[in-house]
Amino acid sequence: MADSTSLCPAAGSCSSCQAWLGLPGMRVLDVDDEGQGRLVVRVESIPDLVGCPVCGVVVHAHDRDEVNLVDAPSFGRPVALVWVKRRYVCPEPACAGGTFVEQDEQVAAPRALLTTRAVAWAVQQIRREHASIAGLARQLGLAWKTVWRAVRVRLEQLAADPARFDGVAMLGVDEHVWHHVDQRKRGPKMLTGMVDLTRDEHGRVRARLLDLVPGRSGTVYGDWLTSRGEAFRSGVQVATLDPFRGYKNAVDEHLADAVTVVDAFHVVKLATSCVDDVRRRVQQDTLGHRGRKGDPLYGIRTILRAGAENLTDRQNARLDRAFAAHDAHVEVQIAWQVAQDVRALFHTPDPAKARAAAQRLLKILPTCPIPEVKRLGQTLNQWAEPLLAYFDTGGASNGGTEAVNGLIELHRRIARGFRNRDNYRLRCLLVAGGLTP
Repeated sequence: MADSTSLCPAAGSCSSCQAWLGLPGMRVLDVDDEGQGRLVVRVESIPDLVGCPVCGVVVHAHDRDEVNLVDAPSFGRPVALVWVKRRYVCPEPACAGGTFVEQDEQVAAPRALLTTRAVAWAVQQIRREHASIAGLARQLGLAWKTVWRAVRVRLEQLAADPARFDGVAMLGVDEHVWHHVDQRKRGPKMLTGMVDLTRDEHGRVRARLLDLVPGRSGTVYGDWLTSRGEAFRSGVQVATLDPFRGYKNAVDEHLADAVTVVDAFHVVKLATSCVDDVRRRVQQDTLGHRGRKGDPLYGIRTILRAGAENLTDRQNARLDRAFAAHDAHVEVQIAWQVAQDVRALFHTPDPAKARAAAQRLLKILPTCPIPEVKRLGQTLNQWAEPLLAYFDTGGASNGGTEAVNGLIELHRRIARGFRNRDNYRLRCLLVAGGLTP
């Protein structure tokens, strides 16, 4: 190459260069510094007997073609891999094969711009290091579209593998907002995400995203379950979900043999929201305005959301003073105690005792004279069976689904948003483990 300097004069026979290359069956011809911070590595395959792909007769090389590829970065620099390919000719006169160029998908796929190793490196950088495509393009010395096209082909291959749906015994579902622009331009804002929450041999959940489909309804979830087939549906033993009736209807229709469990976090959230509702109403009834600085109930609004076991002596004293400041504040105190009782259900080590306590609450709360607490009791009774199932399934929850949503949100921020839902789905499946069987 013009104006280039060989970094290893003995590269053609240097065993250390071949080891550094890390491509089986290939050897380094030379390594040059092209300038502008890029390394150029010329390689060729180690000679071996090759048969004609048409007739099988041993062929011989009669020419060379140079193919320029982009390899994974090395020493913090972009790497160009020049593969000096042999062009073979079949000596059999009757063979229709003629000539052909050697191929090795361990090095690069036919007509690819990136090596197989570069694509694998890019996929791992996205999956493990939360890299952006723009950042990878800078490291590879390529354009954004060039990198994503190569990565997308690999992700589509992984997404099409039916084996990634095998062994799902616990299935979670949740909604997800993927954009905030006009729906006429990008379609539905809401997506429904299905997550594998199956426990491993140690009883730990290894959550992984299975799919993202447009829309948020029982019909959307049911259609996805139908498309997965009977074998998949029959394998699901536990279905976790937030208290959304649409998803519950889909589970009842398509996963009739599975145990439905409502998420514990959302149950506690309902109870905490009940406390806030009571506090706001009592505040208006006693003072005639919403909470202000210096008002007893407004001053403890954040303490009311904490667990009783986490409160300090000073915070407990503030609660006592606020509850005693007015006779009407007893309603807030009762609602707070109810929320603590609901929260304690999921911290009781004995499932049988926790289940019995939950049944008592389900029976008592709808009879409470405080309207907000009564409404909470009625809501929990509508979800009584999925709530009690929590204690029969070893504490199954939708927590892993929420964790997956957190990863999705992280990568949407890294990418500064997405305009293409198919690209968004593939990226989310990759970062949330959905492309790993």
